[in-house]
Amino acid sequence: MPLEQPWAAPAERVVESLDVVAADGLAEAEVARRQRIHGANRLQQIERRSALRILADQFASLMMLLLAAAAALAFALGHTVDGVAILVVIAINAAIGFFVELRGTRSMEALHKLVEVDARVRRGGSVARMPAEGLVPGDIVVFEGGDLISADLRVIEAANLQADESTLTGESVPVDKSVDAVDAQAPVADRSSMLHGGTAVTRGSGEGVVVAIGLATELGKVSSLVARTASEATPLERRLQTLGRRLIWATLALTATLAVVGLALGRDLALMLQIAVALAVAAVPEGLPVVATIALARGMWRMARQNVLVSRLSAVETLGATGVICTDKTGTLTENRMTATRIVLGSGEEVAQDSGEEIAPGSRGAAHGALLRRALETAVLCNNASLDPGDGASGTGDPLEVALLAAGRRAGIDRAALLAAHPQERAEAFDTATRMMATFHRRDRGFLEAVKGAPEQVIAACAAVDTGERAQPMSASLREHWLAASARMGEGGLRVLALARRELASPDAQPYRDLALVGLVGLADPPRRDVASAIDECRAAG
Repeated sequence: MPLEQPWAAPAERVVESLDVVAADGLAEAEVARRQRIHGANRLQQIERRSALRILADQFASLMMLLLAAAAALAFALGHTVDGVAILVVIAINAAIGFFVELRGTRSMEALHKLVEVDARVRRGGSVARMPAEGLVPGDIVVFEGGDLISADLRVIEAANLQADESTLTGESVPVDKSVDAVDAQAPVADRSSMLHGGTAVTRGSGEGVVVAIGLATELGKVSSLVARTASEATPLERRLQTLGRRLIWATLALTATLAVVGLALGRDLALMLQIAVALAVAAVPEGLPVVATIALARGMWRMARQNVLVSRLSAVETLGATGVICTDKTGTLTENRMTATRIVLGSGEEVAQDSGEEIAPGSRGAAHGALLRRALETAVLCNNASLDPGDGASGTGDPLEVALLAAGRRAGIDRAALLAAHPQERAEAFDTATRMMATFHRRDRGFLEAVKGAPEQVIAACAAVDTGERAQPMSASLREHWLAASARMGEGGLRVLALARRELASPDAQPYRDLALVGLVGLADPPRRDVASAIDECRAAG
């Protein structure tokens, strides 16, 4: 029987509870049985609105019913021209709303087809790629960097595994994943033994067993909450309904009063009824629905020119009446890419790394420039990412490492050129146990070990601090000083990495020994450049 909290149980027990052998996977017959029990691996489906339903919705308002009643009365009284005119108004209003909503609805439905993904699944002892919609609990999924996760998986094998969970948790930095169980009460963002549907593997490889699919996944639970949200009438719809009700009562009261007064004056009953009905027809504002529909359609077309799809006309008016906007931060207000914004050098000086101008010869002293360059060279050498040839801010790999390469490029340090001068001889991959990585490079006289990682681990492995002019021995008080500096940067919302290096005679030396601390680098997810102007525009719009 599947466990309720698979992240808190050992991987072997989770696999056993799902009645599957990880090396073989499920048999096809068992997959078919489980598909009948659990259904397809898909989120809440948006009900397709048929063309007939969209057309019928154009008449589902009190104002349209009033127009229809007015047309019927006009024909009943022999006012054919008036009746035809009202029907034409109804037809124009329905046609505009129908064609605009049909186009928007079909565009939204087409978008949902773009999210269909595949998964590599082990079944019957072999691995094959298949639509993720066919996954069932107990399936063994094989993944590597760049793969999208389409179900909730308990990690059973992991090698330097990281995942981007920003779509689910809002965290812009990839999180480390491992096989180790975590606390049963751990929130979703802290379940390092799980890969959740809707996230992506950014580094490493591994295998996982499916523990939840479709609406049972964490993303599916969010989808269900959204689907259960009750739809409400828009402010314009409420005002039109209120106007319609007032018109009905006002017309009934006026016609009744007119009929009573006419009869009291001795007028003919048939004449008074005809006048009352004609007055009722005239009181209905047949042009109002058309004007409202055209205004909404124009807003919908204007939004389409800004690449915004709207499936219902009423949504345009709802947006126009919005008073508060609640938005997620990562990737919306921020660029969803890390940027090196501050470097604290071993000399104690802080550098705002917005450009490379600080390291120009003699900019702030020769020692400062040389030490800053050593720090950036260390970050560029101890790196597995690559930069795109374009703007120099985007690339492939861990966002933290891409940010370090971008900082180096802004300072005129190119990784390819640096590696050509100092070829890499060996590398120690990042390990969640040591929380550090190291690369070994050939130099003119010996070798260089470049290290980066979590400040606590790197500082603990350092025997000295590179101050630019000399190496200062790392004392207990100095170690506390650097840990406090790292903590202050973290309190400021920065991701902090420590940089260190060591001169060696051989590339086979034991890593992470007797290092010299070069500095700390703080990274942040910067706000988008147009955020301030967007907020100003929203405020100007009320």
